[in-house]
Amino acid sequence: MMCAAVAGQRGKRVVLLDHATRLAEKIRISGGGRCNFTNIGAGPANFLSQNPHFCRSALSRYTAQDFLALVKKYRIGYHEKHKGQLFCDDSSEQIIGMLRAECELGEVSWRMPCRIGSIEKLEAGFHITAEGGDIACDSVVIATGGLSIPKIGATDLGYRIAKQFDLQIVEPRPGLVPLTFDGPSWEAFAPLAGIALEVEVSTGGSGKGKGKIQRGHFREDLLFTHRGLSGPAILQISSYWQPGTPIVLDLLPEMDVAEELISSKTTVKKQLGNVLAQWLPARLADGLLVANGFAPDARLADMADARLRKLGDAINRWGINPTGSEGYKKAEVTLGGVDTRELSQQTMMANKVPGLYFIGETVDVTGWLGGYNFQWAWASGYAAGTSV
Repeated sequence: MMCAAVAGQRGKRVVLLDHATRLAEKIRISGGGRCNFTNIGAGPANFLSQNPHFCRSALSRYTAQDFLALVKKYRIGYHEKHKGQLFCDDSSEQIIGMLRAECELGEVSWRMPCRIGSIEKLEAGFHITAEGGDIACDSVVIATGGLSIPKIGATDLGYRIAKQFDLQIVEPRPGLVPLTFDGPSWEAFAPLAGIALEVEVSTGGSGKGKGKIQRGHFREDLLFTHRGLSGPAILQISSYWQPGTPIVLDLLPEMDVAEELISSKTTVKKQLGNVLAQWLPARLADGLLVANGFAPDARLADMADARLRKLGDAINRWGINPTGSEGYKKAEVTLGGVDTRELSQQTMMANKVPGLYFIGETVDVTGWLGGYNFQWAWASGYAAGTSV
């Protein structure tokens, strides 16, 4: 819709083809129905890609402030919730309505729902076979999203079109997704579902995947689930995590746990579990002690310094290997996509297929949690809309 509106308002004849029965469902469900529509701090450092510099041009030419100006123009109330994340005061429907109105200003035509049969490159332009009649056009913009949340209609159409035109694809995988853990090492933590706390989390080793690996480090809330870990901290680090490698958690980032325990040995006459429960949820404290071979009722004063250092490491530097993730059904975004080396960073057009553009989540550019992926949608849509 952003691309269509920009192109239409430039005087281009635009038709928007959408296979969905409801408009902009991903906007509708975002932010608990209030749409985290951008982040005021959005910049290239907040995005993952095999070419981290690719997004720089589009993001600089259509910024979070530019989108915010559009929101203000339509008098949509908004607020900053956390770390620059902007939400509607009322409903995500306001953002959908705003974009629809912008399309109407550009006299954009709609076909919805509409199935696409084929796209053929002609000597001049393209021929699209679609429900409601074939279309001849100069340019085609692919804005089909990724594979995340299939229940609202996600498909691999964008990747299939890219492959049809011999464009390289960075292998897609779920991003911003809860991580899962199996096996005996997780048994002590499975009963902790529902516990939440603020942690620091980082990637813990070099991955086995292809291409340049970006490192992640976040301070956010963590949530224990029945199958593993979730919450903003885990969603963020999941995009950086490579299968077969650990993530590292600091459950008490404000404290050197080992030093605190050792220095308290002579003055604190408490059981180890009670001491930890001063700083951590009691169930979590007991689970950590059991998992690391400590009896919760052991007295702090009886513990050797070496054992307390081991316990401190288990809390400040807890390295654990996820066995997988909750997959596309729970992933908020799709990592990977059309290789940015195939596209112009100024226009989003395929270098070897004049007139064919790819924007948004279909491209190998993935933002952090917190409004960054919507900002990429607006910025890449604007870049293509000003070029077609």
